[in-house]
Amino acid sequence: MILPIVAYGDPVLRKVATDITKEYPKLDTLIPNMWETMYNAHGVGLAAPQVGLPIRLFMVDTSPFSDDEDLSKEEQEQLKGFKKVFINAKIEEETGAEWDFNEGCLSIPDIREDVKRKPEVTISYLDENFEPHTETYNGLLARVIQHEYDHIEGVLFTDKLSSLKKRLLKNRLEKISKGKISVDYKMRFPNIKKAR
Repeated sequence: MILPIVAYGDPVLRKVATDITKEYPKLDTLIPNMWETMYNAHGVGLAAPQVGLPIRLFMVDTSPFSDDEDLSKEEQEQLKGFKKVFINAKIEEETGAEWDFNEGCLSIPDIREDVKRKPEVTISYLDENFEPHTETYNGLLARVIQHEYDHIEGVLFTDKLSSLKKRLLKNRLEKISKGKISVDYKMRFPNIKKAR
């Protein structure tokens, strides 16, 4: 089932999400619904807060990036088969010199900006079977994970922009929160005025 993606301005996107257990209600249907929602919106990652749930759950499938000719063969291969669910994730370490890359977000449609992030991340998490993992990723894969991880920490990519960039985007962000935007996937807008 395709879930509505929560738009910029909804308070759930600003909450630090909480850990969950195996007993979390309907987790076995939530995860497939989130995959379906993400693919329907042509995303490469989706976090639970983006579907209105303040829980520490996100997923990543970077295969759409695997045919990017600007990447090395090794990076293309790494991205091609990468599809994972991250539960109760915690970033242990981010290393390296920050680099810029153009990012967007399903909750903030039609806005893309260069964001600085460190190139390597070590993250511990549980998979969908609640098996523990600690893994290190780099490059574009690390960036997608960092972006989705930010969502469960109540952080959006626009928070990482300069104050000038933020001011320039203010009106566009307000329009998104009011639903004054055309998107080809299901969304929920926090500031749409209800007709009386």
